[in-house]
Amino acid sequence: MDVLGDKLWIFLALVFVAVFLLSQGMVIPVFGESRGARKRMSQRMKNLTMKDGSEERLSLMREQYLKDLSPLEKQLETLSLLQPLVALVAQSGYRTRAYRVLLLAMLLAVVCGYAGYSVSGAWWAPLVVAPLGALIPFMYLRKKRSERIAKIEEQLPDVVDVIIRALRAGHPFIEAIRLVSTEMPSPVKEEFQTTFNEINYGGDVRSALFGLLQRVPSVLIMALITAVLVQRESGGNLAEVLEKIASVIRGRFRFQRRVRTLSAEGRISAWVLTMTPFVLFVLISLVNPDYMPMLTESTRGGDIILIALVLIVIGVFWIKKILNLKV
Repeated sequence: MDVLGDKLWIFLALVFVAVFLLSQGMVIPVFGESRGARKRMSQRMKNLTMKDGSEERLSLMREQYLKDLSPLEKQLETLSLLQPLVALVAQSGYRTRAYRVLLLAMLLAVVCGYAGYSVSGAWWAPLVVAPLGALIPFMYLRKKRSERIAKIEEQLPDVVDVIIRALRAGHPFIEAIRLVSTEMPSPVKEEFQTTFNEINYGGDVRSALFGLLQRVPSVLIMALITAVLVQRESGGNLAEVLEKIASVIRGRFRFQRRVRTLSAEGRISAWVLTMTPFVLFVLISLVNPDYMPMLTESTRGGDIILIALVLIVIGVFWIKKILNLKV
């Protein structure tokens, strides 16, 4: 009976992994950058900040944020180990403290581990369930970050249009940023408001724009900032350059939507192929309750189920690799 209980928990864990991968959109991330692209972009951002001599620079907004914390919270938030989590929380749009997210992850790990041990009684059950519980806050923040960056990218052509109109009306670039921070909706409004405040509090434009790129790690934001910085160093008509960038951004979105349309059949097939075994298992159990115990209560049957679930999880990753078109 203990062996069957152990295999039941393995079964549930693998079902959770397969469904979780699909629900998080890992089958084909058409919108947003791939993992390799994000790494390359992070390296380029690091090179740019090193050239700027501001790798260790803290903006005035960041200093104000630390000033509002207690001494203990300030020490926790400035730990080098928590800096990736601090950046993730900021990029997701939340104002919570990074150490609180870490404490929540530890609490969920303990609760899930205790629940797993209480239900199954197996000593290894907490080792399987606790990490899944600990990952929930981080996966949630990553999902919110991706959604927020995607929404900002969708608003970016309108942002460029506002800047172009302001420049052609005779306003300086700083005033154009202020207009974006007042006329555009959230979340791009808050990001450009922070950028304007950093400049208005005495920072230079280059550092403020790099701060925007660090808060919104996007290739489109990088293209916009690069065009502005090149124009400020070499001269030229910034409005015309930004107009071309807006056209390129809209063309990129049109191409992405076309790719998403063409790949819809593959994504639906991924859902059908992954969920069919689970749906059939439930339906057969309901129609003929005496049929499935022949599979689940035998040793060979349990091994077959485990092998099938492992192959399903591998198949999800394989389908993701096939459908992950480079845009």
